[in-house]
Amino acid sequence: MAGIRRREFMTLLGGAAAAWPMAARAQQAERVRRVMVWIGGSSNDTSSQQRDVTFRDAMRGLGWIDGRNIKIEVRFPTTNTVDENRAAAAEFVALNPDAIVTTGAPILGALHRVTKTVPIVFTLVTDPVSDGFVASLARPGGNITGFTIFEHAFAGKWLEMLKEVVPGIIRVAVLQNPDHPAWNSYLRAIGAVASGMGVEVTAAR
Repeated sequence: MAGIRRREFMTLLGGAAAAWPMAARAQQAERVRRVMVWIGGSSNDTSSQQRDVTFRDAMRGLGWIDGRNIKIEVRFPTTNTVDENRAAAAEFVALNPDAIVTTGAPILGALHRVTKTVPIVFTLVTDPVSDGFVASLARPGGNITGFTIFEHAFAGKWLEMLKEVVPGIIRVAVLQNPDHPAWNSYLRAIGAVASGMGVEVTAAR
């Protein structure tokens, strides 16, 4: 009788051991993913609110339902200063999200400085290659990928249009945020065109 009980016990133990990996996989599959969304602009801004709605709708269309199999946390910067962006980036990464979705080069630059492992998807970044965020558009590499809006070379077109409107112009001041990662690339593109037009370009900070 004792021998039978031992055999039953061993059979039960073996079945439980086989079931443990399956249970672990099921638990892992049911884990709610955490996605942090950092939208540039105020939470009261209509376009920023629409980006939030559009993102959630797109995720829902792919089967990712907020509160069910994914947790979407949206943040809006209050002043968008360099110090605030750095602090917020560190806070985001410390929360150990599965991915971060963000807009704009200043915010992406802050995130790029604090993590090389958390997957980041960006939008509204002018030239991620020149800004050093990705290796190339075809093969981004690293932990960052996303969508660019246009190249810095367009900045040269601005000066060309200005020259058409005011043919006699010889000096131009370029206003831009010096803390923006794209600043130098914009200035180089404008300077390259200006040299052939006889226009002197001054960077105004």
